[in-house]
Amino acid sequence: MEKINRRTAIKTGLGALAGLSVGELIRLDPLMPGEAFAKAGDVVRNRPRRRIDYSKAKYVTSVCLNCSTVCGLIGTVIDGKLVKVAGNPNDPNNGFSLCAKGQASVLVSEYPERLLYPLKRAGKRGEGLWQRITWEEAHAEIARRIRSAMDQGVPEEVAIHIGRSRLGEEFGRFLSAIGSPTQLNHRALCSSAKRAANYISLGETDWETIDAERSKYFLNFGSNFYEAHQGAIHLARRVVKARAELGAKLVTFDVRLSNTAGRSDEWFAPTPGSEGAIALAMANVLLAENLQDSKFIATWCDLSEAEIRAFVAPYTPEWAAKESGVPAADIKRLAIEFGRAAPTCAAFTNRGSDAHYNGMHNSRAVVMLNAIVGSIGKPGGYCYGEEPRVPAFFADVEPRPPRPTRTSVLENPPEYPLANKWQRMRVGQLVYAYLKENRAKIQVYLSYTLASPTTWPEGRSLAVDVLKDESKIAFHACSDVVYSETAHYADMILPDAAYTERWGFDFRNNFALRRYVTLRQPMQKPPGECLSFADSLINIAKRLGPDVAKYYPFDSHEEQMRMRMQKHVFPSGENGWDFMRRTGVWNDMEQQTFHELYNWELTAKQLEGAKLDEATGFYRKAGADGVERVIGIRVDGKARRGFPTPSRKFTLRHPDLIEAGNKVGWPDDGLPRHVPIPAHADMPADRFHLVSFKWNVHTQGRTAPQKLLTEIVHDNPMWINTQTAASLGIKTGDDVEITTYRPKGATYQPTGEKVGSAVVRVVVMEGIHPRVLAVSNSLGHMYGGRAATAKSAPRGTNPSYSSDPKTEDSDLAERVWWDKAVGGKGAGFNINAILPIQPSPLVGMQGWYDTTCTIRKV
Repeated sequence: MEKINRRTAIKTGLGALAGLSVGELIRLDPLMPGEAFAKAGDVVRNRPRRRIDYSKAKYVTSVCLNCSTVCGLIGTVIDGKLVKVAGNPNDPNNGFSLCAKGQASVLVSEYPERLLYPLKRAGKRGEGLWQRITWEEAHAEIARRIRSAMDQGVPEEVAIHIGRSRLGEEFGRFLSAIGSPTQLNHRALCSSAKRAANYISLGETDWETIDAERSKYFLNFGSNFYEAHQGAIHLARRVVKARAELGAKLVTFDVRLSNTAGRSDEWFAPTPGSEGAIALAMANVLLAENLQDSKFIATWCDLSEAEIRAFVAPYTPEWAAKESGVPAADIKRLAIEFGRAAPTCAAFTNRGSDAHYNGMHNSRAVVMLNAIVGSIGKPGGYCYGEEPRVPAFFADVEPRPPRPTRTSVLENPPEYPLANKWQRMRVGQLVYAYLKENRAKIQVYLSYTLASPTTWPEGRSLAVDVLKDESKIAFHACSDVVYSETAHYADMILPDAAYTERWGFDFRNNFALRRYVTLRQPMQKPPGECLSFADSLINIAKRLGPDVAKYYPFDSHEEQMRMRMQKHVFPSGENGWDFMRRTGVWNDMEQQTFHELYNWELTAKQLEGAKLDEATGFYRKAGADGVERVIGIRVDGKARRGFPTPSRKFTLRHPDLIEAGNKVGWPDDGLPRHVPIPAHADMPADRFHLVSFKWNVHTQGRTAPQKLLTEIVHDNPMWINTQTAASLGIKTGDDVEITTYRPKGATYQPTGEKVGSAVVRVVVMEGIHPRVLAVSNSLGHMYGGRAATAKSAPRGTNPSYSSDPKTEDSDLAERVWWDKAVGGKGAGFNINAILPIQPSPLVGMQGWYDTTCTIRKV
């Protein structure tokens, strides 16, 4: 680190970044007074709207990444600049459709405060003092530190921590090449309970693909798919079609009147965490009314109909009404309606029912309803496909490194044995806690588009404390597009290429129920010296010595992608590289749709070398590794695929749950069940449930810097029920202090003690459960530019502090009207700061909706 003295010239503010030379110093602190920003040049006035000359346009396919739905895009590019995007009609999921976040893709490359050059910390960590360096220097230092960990025999102390990457293969290749298993993610903060429930029940995949456009009845437990569900636009447009053309009914259970609830035929606000109780009672009703599909149960369920009847007998509608607050008569009526619509019906979940201590069991109980009525895999029913993956003809470049043999408690915490049972879901909210407790060490921490200080529970306290502590994280290199809060606490900043500027494959579950894959390709060049993190990893790997470099027979990510695609020739005569760059999507139109995937007959090729176990009906076959595995089951005299569960059937009693529960001292009988939430038991009268939620224009911490999205939603007052507010003397516009408390039960730090307090503004409404308070997430940024932080330059100063004068935006220079200094409401509040870490038992899903709190008017 360069020695700093009073004579050392230090430039200030992002406005000085464009003119920063190698070796010069700059101070980047978004909390500094406005007049400290760059003052050179004239105020940029509002630019007249330009007419687009489409005669010069080129059209480039790619993939959106403003959320995890990853819609196909067609970008209009003029003179190398992306000016417009539309949906790619070749994409089977979104087609021509795009949401507001997708349309905002044109903004992703044009943040005026965009990072442009590699920077190295020149002061204390978190001080905001940086020195511009070259990519040569950046990659060399990172490689030196990684090589040191490898030579010490502890490659697991090198970690990549991702926010939303869609570069899993690339990161896995790099970590495997150096022998580290420590790839960290945020899946436990997002959806691990839902994914576990599908793996337990279906064995095939982690996410259902409802055949919504053919369905006539939807039971929705906690999914806000009209705006924020994974695959939201894909599902929403098909539900809309089914309701318009087939008269389908949509019933939603959600603690607040979300956009989906508001568009439903019926909405119920249950007690948080009671969704599984409602589903279990519906199962009771379906069997009591003989609305079950007896043939499906007898053929494809691991329990007999008699066993299921006995199992659900105690779960009556009256019992569920006490647990949930939903009237017993409604539970019974809805169950009967659902059963009569079978098999063209689907019951499904998302975070509203899953982000709980009992979320995995809630989701299992809901999925079970589909099995009871026989809608699993049926047209119009609860369908699913094979696990989405890149097709074999686009396989990664050889040679590929072997999987690491080292282990890391950060990547695989033993307290949560199901977190990595089916896929590496991990328990990301515990990473900083375990580092603080010295349960693991990190020598090199590579963060990628990770906004943990704003999106992690206790992010502004625990996460920031650990990020600042060099004894916990020895070296931190952050790859990001803007000067984020994570970047502020790094030792080195690697300016990343935005998703509109880089390469990669992508896919999700396909609502056309076929195999497919999309190609993300650059629609324009990145500004300055911005470089895709995938390219940085390639460059670093080649510096680590021949034992690592041998796994990188390519010099760039583009070359790697070309090598993967060009060897395959499509029927059109095009090689894969040309075909994918032209169309953006490969759809497997030769394969039958995934309807009743479990009932598919095994092919002669699949049965080659297989043996039939007469006792179980299983077909077993040795794989390339010599290990014998079950590949199917004999049903009706034929070899069929079945469900890839231990029983090869839809599973209600799962042995892995029983084993995992016994392993960690949290007994589980393997069946879907209602698990009372300890923090909710005997809640004092002055306690409330505090939940968070997403808006349709925001995704975690990545969208707030995009001005048009934040202009739409930049404020997040606390929702409170009208009657509750009246009883407390609270009205819309009042400020209240929220105080949160730690959880109880089999979770992290189950003390019930205070976590933190914050003052927020209130909005009073009918559309929320009387004992629930709700504050949206994704807001309350301290870093990330003027749109995210709601900051204008003070009157009388130059408002321009673009990192590149060519991209200065007059809207941000003069029109951040939500800035409190000019009468706006500000940038909102970061609610995650006062939400406790609370992973659920066995799988580790964050209990976002289990937090209890008190409030007082201030």
